[in-house]
Amino acid sequence: ELLKSLKAKEAETADLKSRLQYLQADFLNLQRNAAREKEQQRDFAITRFAGDLLETVDVLALALKSVPEDVVAQSDSPSPDSSSTPNSKSVQTYLRELHQGVDMTHRLLLSTLFKYHVKPFDPVGDKFDPNVHEALYQAPVPGKEPGTILECQKTGYMIKDRLLRAAQVGVVQETS
Repeated sequence: ELLKSLKAKEAETADLKSRLQYLQADFLNLQRNAAREKEQQRDFAITRFAGDLLETVDVLALALKSVPEDVVAQSDSPSPDSSSTPNSKSVQTYLRELHQGVDMTHRLLLSTLFKYHVKPFDPVGDKFDPNVHEALYQAPVPGKEPGTILECQKTGYMIKDRLLRAAQVGVVQETS
């Protein structure tokens, strides 16, 4: 009878040990999953905010493109009416300084987005991929491979390896 009791206790101990090992493994998995989810939440918490900021980046880029490079690069030539006030700046100087300020703001905003792993991509010349590109139009272009991206209207952005905004593109159409 004592032997029976001992065997029962050994079986119970083995069962409890097995359950304990299972629970320990389960707890470790839970800890790993929680840590991974926390990291993903941290990495992608700014997704909506960054997406909203992309419109501002686009507007700043359009403002920079609206001023021709040769106008920004020109040196000041004194205008006829500038002789009346020696400290006045020419319109060219104001335009160049405004352009520099917009350019600095644009770069600062992009570098801030880079800190949070938001990176632009320009797919011109790549093969069209509907997962990361949004086709705005198709155009037949002789000599170009059909399905190739011809032009990028709006730059695409990734946050780490996840798509934040698809690049809006024009695609080479098949000529038949």
